[in-house]
Amino acid sequence: MQRLEDRVAVVTGGASGIGLATVRRFAQEGAKVVIADVDETTGKNVAEEVGGLFVRADVTSEDDVREMYAFAENSYGSVDIAFNNAGISPPDDDSILETGIDAWRRVQEVNLTSVYLCCKHVIPYMRERRRGSIINTASFVAVMGAATSQISYTASKGGVLAMSRELGVQFAREGIRVNALCPGPVNTPLLQELFAKDPERAARRLVHIPVGRFAEASEIAAAVAFLASDDASFITASEFLVDGGISGAYVTPLP
Repeated sequence: MQRLEDRVAVVTGGASGIGLATVRRFAQEGAKVVIADVDETTGKNVAEEVGGLFVRADVTSEDDVREMYAFAENSYGSVDIAFNNAGISPPDDDSILETGIDAWRRVQEVNLTSVYLCCKHVIPYMRERRRGSIINTASFVAVMGAATSQISYTASKGGVLAMSRELGVQFAREGIRVNALCPGPVNTPLLQELFAKDPERAARRLVHIPVGRFAEASEIAAAVAFLASDDASFITASEFLVDGGISGAYVTPLP
């Protein structure tokens, strides 16, 4: 499918995980892709692979975010799709009883403030053309609670969800759609590293997924491509769950 032909997409955190899978999917569907990441070596390699462009951007820096979108506009002539995906989940973000204020603030800056900055600086480009799709990466934890908490991560994703809903309503009549993507656990290097250290923790989560496995990044990328495309033209201000049924489950099937 070429649903995104002649569209320009900017993907933050585009050098790995869900971001990388989405960059590849966007390119397959005809988009011109700008990969934004702090990993210059990998980012440049990804850009070369998909025939796109790389820009180094720290999404917690307003100057970097402003320049990132200006670079995309100057290079390709528009910014039609923004996938605000960069995020972290560090080990020192744990129970509220254990998580220090520095860890709390660092996660909020990367996961929530960066989305605020990205939306703030991309919406003006979209308003000029009265069209655009913004997809912000939240999480299924934005709609559920967990006894194995990562308190700042959870709070940050709840903030992304609420902000996306409000922006989706505010700019709907200007042709700009804003949705919060809420993935379940995804088989990415970040998750592998987290759970390889603690198989019991992984098993405790896996039992709650009705389909019985973690998602692949390519499956999440497919959902992002849908939200970016005109196939989702009547979808805005939504919490778009791609979670293998976790948020709908009470008792999951036996193996």
